[in-house]
Amino acid sequence: MVRQELRDAVAVIRLSNPPVNALGHDLRTALDAALAHALADAAVRAVVLAAEGKVFVGGADISEFGKPPRPPLLPDLIARLDGAEKPVVAAIHGAALGGGLELALACHARVVGPAAKLGLPEVKLGLIPGAGGTQRLPRLIGAEAAFGMMLGGDPVGAATAVAQGLADTLEPGDLVAAACALALRLADGGRPPRVRDRAERMDDSARTAFEARAAEALKRAPGQPNVAALVDAVRAGFAQPFDEAVKTERARFLALVDDPRAKALRYAFFAERETARVPGIAKDTPRRDIAAAAVIGAGTMGGGIALCFANAGIPVTVIETEQEALDRGLARMRATYASSVKRGSLGEVEMAERLSRITGAVGLEHVGQADIVIEAAFEEMGVKEEIFSALSRIAKPGAVLATNTSYLDVNRIAAATERPADVLGLHFFSPANVMRLVEVVRAERTAPDVLATANDLARRLGKLPVTVGVCFGFVGNRMLARRSAAGERLLLAGALPHEVDSAVTAFGFRMGPFAMADLAGLDIGWRTRKATGGKAPVADALCEMGRLGQKTGRGFYLYPEGARTGARDPEVEALIAAESERRGIARRSFSADEIVARLMLPMVNEGARILEEGIAARPGDIDTIWLNGYNWPAWRGGPMHWADGLGLAQVAADLERFAEESGDDTLRPAPLLARLAETGRGFSAWDVP
Repeated sequence: MVRQELRDAVAVIRLSNPPVNALGHDLRTALDAALAHALADAAVRAVVLAAEGKVFVGGADISEFGKPPRPPLLPDLIARLDGAEKPVVAAIHGAALGGGLELALACHARVVGPAAKLGLPEVKLGLIPGAGGTQRLPRLIGAEAAFGMMLGGDPVGAATAVAQGLADTLEPGDLVAAACALALRLADGGRPPRVRDRAERMDDSARTAFEARAAEALKRAPGQPNVAALVDAVRAGFAQPFDEAVKTERARFLALVDDPRAKALRYAFFAERETARVPGIAKDTPRRDIAAAAVIGAGTMGGGIALCFANAGIPVTVIETEQEALDRGLARMRATYASSVKRGSLGEVEMAERLSRITGAVGLEHVGQADIVIEAAFEEMGVKEEIFSALSRIAKPGAVLATNTSYLDVNRIAAATERPADVLGLHFFSPANVMRLVEVVRAERTAPDVLATANDLARRLGKLPVTVGVCFGFVGNRMLARRSAAGERLLLAGALPHEVDSAVTAFGFRMGPFAMADLAGLDIGWRTRKATGGKAPVADALCEMGRLGQKTGRGFYLYPEGARTGARDPEVEALIAAESERRGIARRSFSADEIVARLMLPMVNEGARILEEGIAARPGDIDTIWLNGYNWPAWRGGPMHWADGLGLAQVAADLERFAEESGDDTLRPAPLLARLAETGRGFSAWDVP
């Protein structure tokens, strides 16, 4: 676990706990003993902490989560460093994350190699740093910057760490030798100051800047206990003595370990990681080279997808059928970048570089040199079949052929080509250049290397790919259709749009379904329903009246003078009441909890069908899609995780009751849900087939 050597009066302690030197009990015990020995040895003037392997310390040992603590704990190690009379220097060659960085922060200095990555990503696990990180980091780089770094959870590189003051020097050569030299210089100067004793960055102006950032974070993440806990912990550093502030941090950390909301966030983190394991695709599956792309369609989706390629450094040709449509699309892309420059998130030079990667062209023949072609044309099967038939002849051999369809049958689209093995779906979410999720749709004949290439490409574009199978709406939109139908049932049964939306936002969504429909445009769903034979009595009636949402100033709500927030409309409420009466439905009131159950449980039921059909490989894949594509509140872990928390026996009973009341047999528990409920298990018991 630990190797120790004496080098010119410097005790070099090397950690060795492959693969990432996680700070498990055995490593903590060995390190504590090595530190105690070195600090007591009269022949030792200073100590250097280094590590073997590619990583300095990757963080805590997650296998210990939820188990009784076994000393020495990480705070015990840090207390030993705090009391060290000899200088201790951390030599960080790779990633120092979480507890690994907290360990380094307790050292007197930090020397980093070019590949070093330093971060406190605990927030991504529903936690906060629990061993002094929220107190020491602000003392090194300032509270506002430290809070932002912990809130985002992303690590910084070596050069940034030095520029911020997080690390002392960057050493491209012999890192341990450089750390030893610095340790001896510190020893020659007497006992150096500890990070905990630095106060120059903890003044009133620093607190003012932090409080402004904290207020914004709390507003953006209501209900997320880790964000509130992080604010409390950093704030304690201004209001309390250091040791008391560390106690506050530790109390908040321990509370989060057992908080169901934090557990849901940890579940979501690991569920997202699991999506990278695609059943049937081995790690050594070959990939196709993607050096150039083509996007068919310069509309909102096509333009957004093209921006993704340009942002990732991949040349992209945007293709339209007419010059006027192409010009509009290119102008929209330029305007998007110009807006980013105006906000300060993009520089003029970088904008010019990205725009230089985008070429416009009229005619499908211009896809010829593309390694991947993504069709983002009108959502109509005949249009897509015509395009893919032409791509068989025009696209170069080996090119990946992808459709961005949201609902349509990818197998049928692939059948229009002479090369169905090259075809799959890449369902980007709008706006494509912003939204992180991509459903990667595996068709019946999609080649393994095409699927592997598409997943790798999505990550290269900065996206989160989740592989799904072919069915109407895939995973996300198929479940959304159930929620939409449930919303219409609620309106006819007695709820009003603002009551439904209020219940959903109280549940944790940023917007309710009817406000969201108005924002997107009611005609989008209307067009899909007309193409598929679906019905939504209230929404359809509104569309027939020309009430298409915010863009027309009227939808489920009124939007006077361009307002972004809707107001109740007596005309809509009267229309709903009249439709209920026409159908012989006696209206009644619903509590917020009833509304949530009637909206969300049909989605869960559909998720069970999706699992049993093999459309999604895991419950976590479904949850990842809803967390990243549909604004499901992260602290609830996703619909399937949430249902497990309710208990599937209760879910099944509620669904049976809804089916009896409505006469809609699609609400009866899906076979998988019923089996799990009968045996007292949850979706977490589902095994990948």
